Amino acid sequence: MAESGIEPFEIAVDESILADLERRLSSVRWPDAVDGAGWEYGSDLGFVRELVAHWHDVYDWRAIEAQLNRLPQFRTEIDGFGIHFVHARGRGPDPIPLVLNHGWPSSFYEMHKVIGPLSDPAAHGGDPADAFHVVVPSLPGYGFSDRPRERGVDTARIADLWKVLMVERLGYSRFGAQGGDWGAAIQTDLGNRHADHLIGLHFNMLTPPVDPATLTPEQREWWAEVQAYRDEEWGYVHLQRTKPQTPSFALNDSPAGLAAWIVEKWRRWSDCDGDPESVYTKDELLTTVMIYWVTQTIGSSMRLYRETFGRTSGPGRYEVKDVPVGVAAFNEVNRPPRELCEPFFDLHRFTVMERGGHFPAMEVPGDLVDEVRAFFRPFRRG
Repeated sequence: MAESGIEPFEIAVDESILADLERRLSSVRWPDAVDGAGWEYGSDLGFVRELVAHWHDVYDWRAIEAQLNRLPQFRTEIDGFGIHFVHARGRGPDPIPLVLNHGWPSSFYEMHKVIGPLSDPAAHGGDPADAFHVVVPSLPGYGFSDRPRERGVDTARIADLWKVLMVERLGYSRFGAQGGDWGAAIQTDLGNRHADHLIGLHFNMLTPPVDPATLTPEQREWWAEVQAYRDEEWGYVHLQRTKPQTPSFALNDSPAGLAAWIVEKWRRWSDCDGDPESVYTKDELLTTVMIYWVTQTIGSSMRLYRETFGRTSGPGRYEVKDVPVGVAAFNEVNRPPRELCEPFFDLHRFTVMERGGHFPAMEVPGDLVDEVRAFFRPFRRG
């Protein structure tokens, strides 16, 4: 392994940050709400108040920090950016290097339940022949990676960074990738820019080009549902791709506001029938929020929308023809029919999943692990 320029990393949040957080959580200035509105107008006031009370009275960051530090974490500098990543070496006869890509509003923590089963399958009831060398980077501007201070750090730039990380830093000449959300866009750019280094790409969210004039009646019904969903739910996209700096002032200053902004998406995008605690614990939801809070990265994370949607080519070319592609199509409105994906991807596997939503590594980790193993199995040597 050519691990030059890599340093071990341990999370150690300064006590002053936690003391300041406690003070802020003790003095939240709550908004009012329409009686009986629930989540219809945005985050539910009662739920957020309950979550913040748990954050203040019960949640133990130091215990979570110790759990996270049991993961093998590192930092390296690539093209002027300090990149944080987990690197769990595979235990098996011939592990495939695999980079796992998170999106927004998420972090490397989203993958913590799948790192062990993917890297050491025998220890989790699996076949050691399915082992992966698992690499989970924090995107630039997210978590414990550096925050970009320049324009142009879009998903194509991140794909270039990941190629350097995997090939030049870690010594993996060929590797696979898995992800959804921004991870899906990064992987599409990887497939278009660095196909010679890729074994395969596995997506848990895929967005093919859609020409409404060519759709069948059934497909038009699906597309109308997607359009209605985006009209109702994509206000955040328009804001974050145009003026991400403005909400950054509020969200970086108010932990309750940050929690409301993030948790509303985790509830809406997860397969939870409107009840996020049917899928996640309060501690799991808050750990994602905490990573944004202690690193002050909510503003820099939102800038990825402006950088990527603002580039001339849009957020990726939305097609990969030179790399094998697999899809686990989880339960979310954006899930496309297989036949719309086939013209744009070298599609080897497409599974419609019965459960799980936008964050499957947290929601249904076992199901995601099974799909990743099954997709990459034919591409293993021997």
